[in-house]
Amino acid sequence: MAKAPRSGPYICGIDAALDVVSGKWKGLILWELDAHRVRRFAELRRDLPGVSEKMLTQHLREMEADGLVLRRVYAEVPPRVEYSLTEHGRMLNQALGPLGAWGAERIRREGHETTDVAETLRD
Repeated sequence: MAKAPRSGPYICGIDAALDVVSGKWKGLILWELDAHRVRRFAELRRDLPGVSEKMLTQHLREMEADGLVLRRVYAEVPPRVEYSLTEHGRMLNQALGPLGAWGAERIRREGHETTDVAETLRD
C-alpha cells in the first residue's frame, strides 16, 4: 500500500526531497534504474539483495505515484512489466550524487566496510 500524502506544508526543500526518498530501498532503486535504464521486477529484486518482494512493490508504487518511476505493462503472455526513471527521477538521482559522495567519504573516514553487490550475488 502506498504511503499517505503529507497533510501539512513542507518546511523547506530538503523536507520535500526527503519525503520522496525516505525509505530504506528508494535510493538504491533510483541508483539501479539509473545504472540500467530499464529493469523488470525480478531483476531489481535480484540486484538489491535483502529487499523483500512486498517492500520492493511498495517502494515502486510510491515512486510511481511521486512521478519518479515509469511502470510500463506490455500486453504479452506471459505479462511483461518494466520500470524506468522519469525525467523527474533522473533529476533526483543527479541531486543525490553529492550525498553519495559525502557517504563514500564517511565510509572511508570511519573505516566502515562496504558490500560488493556482485560478490554477494555470487555467494
